[in-house]
Amino acid sequence: MSLRGERPQMPGKLGRAKRGEGEARASVRREEDPTATHADERSGTGALLEEVVQRGNLLRALARVRANRGSPGVDGMTVDQLSAHLRVHWPRLREDLLAGRYQPQPVRRCEIPKATGGTRMLGIPTAVDRFIQQAILQVLQPRFDPTFSPHSYGFRPGRSAHDAILAAQRYVAEGRGIVVDIDLEKFFDRVHHDVLMSRLARRIEDRRLLGLIRRYLEAGMLADGVVVERREGTPQGGPLSPLLANVLLDEVDRELERRGHAFVRYADDCNVYVRSLKAGERVMNFLREKFASLHLRLNESKSAVGPVWGRKFLGFHLYRHNGEVKRGVSAHALDAFKRRVRELTRRVVGQSLASVIETLNPYLRGWRGYFRPTQQVSVFRELDGWIRRRLRALRLKQWARSSTIYRRLRALRMRRDTSWSISNSPGGWWRRSLQLAVHLPPRWFDSLGLARLST
Repeated sequence: MSLRGERPQMPGKLGRAKRGEGEARASVRREEDPTATHADERSGTGALLEEVVQRGNLLRALARVRANRGSPGVDGMTVDQLSAHLRVHWPRLREDLLAGRYQPQPVRRCEIPKATGGTRMLGIPTAVDRFIQQAILQVLQPRFDPTFSPHSYGFRPGRSAHDAILAAQRYVAEGRGIVVDIDLEKFFDRVHHDVLMSRLARRIEDRRLLGLIRRYLEAGMLADGVVVERREGTPQGGPLSPLLANVLLDEVDRELERRGHAFVRYADDCNVYVRSLKAGERVMNFLREKFASLHLRLNESKSAVGPVWGRKFLGFHLYRHNGEVKRGVSAHALDAFKRRVRELTRRVVGQSLASVIETLNPYLRGWRGYFRPTQQVSVFRELDGWIRRRLRALRLKQWARSSTIYRRLRALRMRRDTSWSISNSPGGWWRRSLQLAVHLPPRWFDSLGLARLST
């Protein structure tokens, strides 16, 4: 961007916002107490838009949006074009924001496949709206986050899915072997705007900011060339949606805390751990009513009360080994992993093995990083072997002709009879790939740079 590059146009406008920085820092300190009342939570929130458009906050927001990349919105503007656009248009945008006149553009509808089947709907804001939402997030999150429940882990600084599964493991190790597994039906699509805005109004005094957030919630969605009005939902895709979800669901967290329950919530995934089925059914009935009061519904086909063993949570499952509670990769996550690897290692003749490995490696490293806390090392070794076998089958398919396969195998110093048998076998590529294990061993794939899951 650069907001640095706009010095002839912007410093007078952005500079005036700095006068409130000292008061803003003091207000953040006042809001560190997580037990604060609504009045305490709202202290210092009457002029938040001035903080949103403060120069330093904008520069951080721009850097984050550019780092996150993402697809263009309905206007087709990429994040690489954002800086130049802001250098010209920011003074007017800033004036409209502070005057309460700014109108967000519709979001672009985008559906991505879910690991469980079906699709997840995303709403992709324009680059400008992502920039403004990110600037709002950076002002609100430091105020809101300290007030959230310690049992909430999703989309919070310094917290992760790993922390959530470790907390769940600890609760089960303490003897809570029954889980109330909550799955909300299309949560981000069903958030009730009036309910959410009422919770935000308890924390924010600046009516201009409240109005801007309301307009972001109600911005239409472009689908098949038609802009559809939105009366509910905060579609995933914008920087603000996760924070708004935590604001709404914090009310549920606090009620569970008041009742003394051991639970873990990550965004809209919530597990409550109890010691008996009867207690679990009571919690389930309470949560069904509580979510209904927020105009949210349970997905009854996925929500359940039962033994913790075998149920997945954030891709993991818990199991007992030698009297201890351990973490493992869920069967569902393993199926999703294999499905994705099959897609990335399709036996396409025109694609080199090196390019396949280059495409595959980022996914393997990301998956390994996420599931590193698992205590099932053998699973990683088995998957490594399975991946190498798929790549051996791909190599055979790329050689294609029997004469080429024979010549290549002989170059690997394979015996004549074995080379002839493999090259002329009526079996498929997968079956024949098993016989290549000795001549294309793990160290050969290491030399090609293939990432390993096991280390």
